Amino acid sequence: MRSLTIALLQILPGKTIDDNLRIGQDACRRAKASGADIALFPEMWSCGYAIPEDPGALRSLAVPADGAFASAFGRLAAELDMAVGITLLERFDPLPRNTLVLFDRHGRRAFTYAKVHTCDFGDERRLTPGNGFPVARLDTAAGPVQAGAMICYDREFPESARVLMLKGAELILVPNACPMELNRLAQLRARAFENMTAVATCNYPAGHPDCNGGSSVFDGVAYLPGSAAPRDTCIFQAGGEEGVFAVRLDLDLLREYRRTEVHGNAYRRPSQYRLLTGEDVRPPFVRPDARR
Repeated sequence: MRSLTIALLQILPGKTIDDNLRIGQDACRRAKASGADIALFPEMWSCGYAIPEDPGALRSLAVPADGAFASAFGRLAAELDMAVGITLLERFDPLPRNTLVLFDRHGRRAFTYAKVHTCDFGDERRLTPGNGFPVARLDTAAGPVQAGAMICYDREFPESARVLMLKGAELILVPNACPMELNRLAQLRARAFENMTAVATCNYPAGHPDCNGGSSVFDGVAYLPGSAAPRDTCIFQAGGEEGVFAVRLDLDLLREYRRTEVHGNAYRRPSQYRLLTGEDVRPPFVRPDARR
């Protein structure tokens, strides 16, 4: 069995970016010691998902995606021979972005992804939305895997995971900073099921504002070989406590399932979905703070 071990770093941030660099590096070392091939942080780790109202304070908190903070995790990825998905409040014009930088096990940048669906009904209206959903062939110690990402609220739009699947993603990494409750977990389960992709989500633990842990991995395999009975695709869900949780994903099982089962892109009819790319918003969904 070819397996990929994903470490979900469900940890509490410190008070400064230097604290978060130190805490994050320590968590990565713990992940490696647990056998991880990939370590994933919760959303906007560089600042602990803080979004100041004051524009000057917000900009001063942001760091470049290719700056010292992110680059330190690239060097650590190479040192540990482990891919690292580090998250940050990215310095960007006109306003910062909510960003994931994914490094492979050699410390090479696989992609930089900024959250597309910003929560414009809340604090994230002060951020710049990202553009596009990249997918990369991520080199890990367990072999290559086609990886993409969506961040927190991106999960609530089926189009996010669908685009990633169409681009070839086998694994979707999901940094998170919100309460993981029944319905949000159902969204993750659905994204994994309908696209036949693994979905790994890392949240902040209980004790961080508006968070409750519950980091999870869904392997996307609804039926095991030779069995007609469905199974829960959730292979791991953390409790609310702080911790580094290493979860093993059976890549051979997932790939064979994707090769033979009926979901994903096999029987789609894109000619019937043209309305999905329209820009019109009609009542009751009109919101004055929405951006297009």
